[in-house]
Amino acid sequence: MKKVRHRSKILALGSAVLLMGMLAGCGKEDKAKNTDSDAKKESATLTIYNGQHKDATLALIDAFTKKTGIKVDSREGSSNELAHQIVEEGDKSPADIIYTEESTPLIMLAQKSMLEKLDEKALQPIPEAYRDADGQWVGLLARSRVVAYNPDMVNEKDLPKSVLEFAKPEWKSKFAYVPTSGAFQMQISAMIKLDGKEKTKVWLEGLKKYGKIYKKNTMALDAVEKGEVSAALINNYYWDREAKEKGPENMHSKLYFFGTNDLGDMLTVAGAGILKSSPNKKEAQQFMEFATSKEGQQILTDISAQYPLNKEAKASNLKPFSELTPPNGTLDLGEYSNGEAALELLEEVGLL
Repeated sequence: MKKVRHRSKILALGSAVLLMGMLAGCGKEDKAKNTDSDAKKESATLTIYNGQHKDATLALIDAFTKKTGIKVDSREGSSNELAHQIVEEGDKSPADIIYTEESTPLIMLAQKSMLEKLDEKALQPIPEAYRDADGQWVGLLARSRVVAYNPDMVNEKDLPKSVLEFAKPEWKSKFAYVPTSGAFQMQISAMIKLDGKEKTKVWLEGLKKYGKIYKKNTMALDAVEKGEVSAALINNYYWDREAKEKGPENMHSKLYFFGTNDLGDMLTVAGAGILKSSPNKKEAQQFMEFATSKEGQQILTDISAQYPLNKEAKASNLKPFSELTPPNGTLDLGEYSNGEAALELLEEVGLL
């Protein structure tokens, strides 16, 4: 009997040791799982579908990564194409954030309930006029439509008070425009909304008959600089960036603002939003907060020569934002969002 009891003690002791080993193993396994989870969290990489200026966006990304340690991959493309790609990809889209040249693609995604509501920290620095009413996306930069003109070919006092007047015979072969430009197409969308399709169509037909078409805004500006045309309809930053590089005194052109709340002075907004399908929403919200902060906004405006929408950031060497006179005094984002109508009319007139 003594031997049996002794053997029972040995078995009980062995079982206890085995149980302790199993518990220790479970602890190690749980610790390993937590470590793996933490490592996965630390190694999260954001993916941005970027339709905005590459150099400015990459500078913003670099500063964000240095500050937070969060890596960001930027995939370039046209804003409209990237937005429609997201629609096709659905919940399987690899994008965490989309950053677009104009607000129209963001409005489309918001209407399809594909964008996440942004944190107040990301929204608060930007005026309400330049962000979604439901907080699904926010404007980061604004640019003004302007006319670049060659003072050796035309006096400023002889320039029209409305962009509509450039579609007249007196401007035959003297005025350049870029019908494939997203900003030009948004201008057409606004004109359809404000003035009606027929009036817009007549204007486009006049431009087609008397104006000169260029493939890029940089080419249109270059034509003004060389004296090929007297004036061109472009975005402000094309001229401002070149003037920054060369020095304003070395430019052969100047900028003309209508100053009459005309569509020629229309503002367009570049903005960004987070996809609902993003698996990295916390990191994406951090990026959006940085993009709307004074630091992030200053980086964007310094490189792109566009207007920051956070009032704490300063746009140097640009016409003061407060002095711009866009139609209706601001930019009603919802009213100008019908890009399809603009494209259809441009195709009907034969400009696309």
